[in-house]
Amino acid sequence: MRSLWSDENRSRWAWLLRLVAALAVIGILVVPPKPIVTVGPTHQVVTTNPKIGVHTRLTDEVEEWKIKRTLEMVREMGASWIVEYFPWAYYEQKPGVYDWGHPDMVVKHARAQGLKVVARLGLVPKWARPKDSSDLYLGEEHYADFGDFVAAFVEHFKGQVDYVIVWNEPNLSLEWGMRPVDPEGYVELLKVAYERAKAANPHVKVLGGALAPTLAPEGNEWGMDDLVFLERMYEAGASPYFDILAVHAYGWKFPYDDEPAPDRIDFRRVELLRAVMEKYGDADKSCLITEGGWNDHPRWTRAVRPSERIANSLGAYEIAATDWPWCEGVALWAFRYPWPARTYQDYYTFVTTDFVPKAIYQEVQQYARDVRRDSGYDQAAAR
Repeated sequence: MRSLWSDENRSRWAWLLRLVAALAVIGILVVPPKPIVTVGPTHQVVTTNPKIGVHTRLTDEVEEWKIKRTLEMVREMGASWIVEYFPWAYYEQKPGVYDWGHPDMVVKHARAQGLKVVARLGLVPKWARPKDSSDLYLGEEHYADFGDFVAAFVEHFKGQVDYVIVWNEPNLSLEWGMRPVDPEGYVELLKVAYERAKAANPHVKVLGGALAPTLAPEGNEWGMDDLVFLERMYEAGASPYFDILAVHAYGWKFPYDDEPAPDRIDFRRVELLRAVMEKYGDADKSCLITEGGWNDHPRWTRAVRPSERIANSLGAYEIAATDWPWCEGVALWAFRYPWPARTYQDYYTFVTTDFVPKAIYQEVQQYARDVRRDSGYDQAAAR
């Protein structure tokens, strides 16, 4: 039997190793380098309706070119502003140590596209909550820590981000750390955040509320009616501690112009929240719809047909422009996800994860460019 290490076999092994090394070098040479992403020149949004906005989801988007492309497409659609989530837990994993790398990337690209950024702040780091608790659980003993984060964020982005939302949907048990909701407790948190934000930048606008539209009665384990929650906020002295009321406005199966009623969730429910503001003397403050819209999943019980979603979305932007002087804008959920949810949630988006525009994107883009809307855009014809 020929030895494995005979002269002939050694020669073959040496030749094979040289071939592998050569292929490896070739492979290194032919692998394309990662794209170099530049911010580029500053753009301006061209739109006939500056109240058009969208809620982006760039929080977990790690590739810079995808962040840039997302925001380019937002601008190209005709939206002037975005709501983006900046989680406390991501950026302060150790007390007092901040990592602004990712939010810096998002904000610089948004500003380069001419977009106004509304920053939603929340999510609790492990060090600021009990072990094994929800990452949305924030006890009163850590309100000051959240205030430190708000102050640091506002200071860092002074002159770049002029709007911050304090928490998200605190009238839902899920968003309040899987606890009974607490309007008075939320007001205390709002007060701390407001005072720290204003100390860091007196010109920043603090948004309170961001309440989920729900009909849950007081004492319900899942949440509290947003109208009741807002009343309780005012009774607890919330008025001095927010500049703008953040509102969530989902239409479910109702048309955008359906009459509002306390026992129904539809898009114009925001008018009832506005009435609460006026009742408590806050008529001079504005509202900002930071989340909302319609879904066109073919089987979800709360969805509408794609054509209805388009007509309702255009109607929502239009009614804010023509009938609601107190509403600064409408950010519909959600422009794009970093990866498919593979649920009904995918049917809220305007473009796919691969940046393919959906029909709703194209229709909003056409609406934003259509000078006809200045003389009364016919929403009924779009249905």
